[in-house]
Order: sequence, then structure tokens, then C-alpha cells
Amino acid sequence: MDYVLEASDVEGGYDKVKILNGIDLYVERGEFVTIIGPNGCGKSTFLKMLFGLATHYNGSIKYEGSEIAGWRTDRLVNLGISYVPQVDNVFPSLSVSENLQMGAINLSPSEMRNGISKSIEMFPELKFRMNDVAASLSGGERQMLAISRALMPEPSFLMLDEPTAALSPRYQQQILENIDELRSQGISILLVEQNARLSLERSDRGYVFSGGRVVYTGEASSILDNPDLGNYFLGVQE
Repeated sequence: MDYVLEASDVEGGYDKVKILNGIDLYVERGEFVTIIGPNGCGKSTFLKMLFGLATHYNGSIKYEGSEIAGWRTDRLVNLGISYVPQVDNVFPSLSVSENLQMGAINLSPSEMRNGISKSIEMFPELKFRMNDVAASLSGGERQMLAISRALMPEPSFLMLDEPTAALSPRYQQQILENIDELRSQGISILLVEQNARLSLERSDRGYVFSGGRVVYTGEASSILDNPDLGNYFLGVQE
């Protein structure tokens, strides 16, 4: 298989607080993979650990076949990995344009302009807010800006933590449609999402976390069709 990311028996957490208890997970090139599970089960911690923002204890993490466990965030970005956290994902006192420039800090002026043009093409709403401070944006617009900034260095692998949290249904649908479009452009996607059904309907495969472990994995359709998983994780009532 053509793995972009492969995590094997990974343990991690925050300093001495262990959260992840032996995670096995992979993402193939061009896949859209969703992680679901109850609050506090380690979903967000796993993404943070992959991106060098939480402590890696044990286990192998390979990107494009090379071991990256414990690498600094800047090295991971240079490899083509980007990450959009759930909160604090924009600089509120900076303008939309300045936020995008921060995501392009290592790019040439022409590459920066090209990246901003692509952002506006994907999220036309931002075109009219370029000089506005990010603090003035709606929740949906902030998420568009956060994703756009993460895309500025043209990553090949994008991780997103709860991109539709607290958004209106319209923005939820729009954000996930845009993420799906990125997959069609060849970017591999790993997504943590509480709106499990909406995300799994667009995903290739899914993982269910509980207690810092993977308790189920399979094609997204198998998770959606599993009555036990549906009742517990997807909000389906019997």
C-alpha cells in the first residue's frame, strides 16, 4: 500500500500524563480519513502529537516511509504536513491578508500571491474581508481563514481538528465540501470530527477512538451502517 502516514503502537500525551495507549493508524495517499469518538478519548491529542505539539512516548510514526516521531513542527511543515487546530487557529489581531502571509512566511512573493489567489478561489467570502481583522470574522469565516493559512505552503498532507465545531449547518456543509475538494486535488486528509455522520459520508475510511485506543476501524460506510457504533457515536436513536 502507498502509505502517506503510518502510526504503529503509538503512545503519547502531555508531559507525564499519558493519553494515547497504543494507536495503530494509517492514511493512504489521496485518502480522506476521519477519526471519531467520545470527548476525551485522545482524538485531538493524537493530531497534536503527530504535529509535534504533544509528547510522543513510544511507537513508530512514519511519513512517506521515513520515521518522524518526535520531530519539531517546523521540520514537519517542511515535509509537506499542515495542521488546523480546533481553537486559536487564527491571529485575531491581524488582518485576513496578514494571517495568510503568516502561513507563507517561507515562500517567495510570487508563491505567496499565488497561495492567496487560491484561497480566494476556494473561499470567495474572504476576498471582501482581506483588510478586516480576523477577530471580526464569523466562526465560519475564521475556519475558512485557518484552512487557507494551512494551505499556503501547499501541503500534501492536511490534518484538521473539529473544523465544523460550533458552525451553522450551512458553514458545516461548505467547509466539508471544501475539504473534500482538497482530497480531489491530491491532498491526503486526516480529520477529527464530532459531526461524525457528515464527515464519514465524505470519507474513505474511519477510525473510532475510545480510551486512547482504536476500538474500530474500517470503511466509512461500515461505521455508518454499524448500529452499535451509530447509536453511540453518531447520535442515532433506536
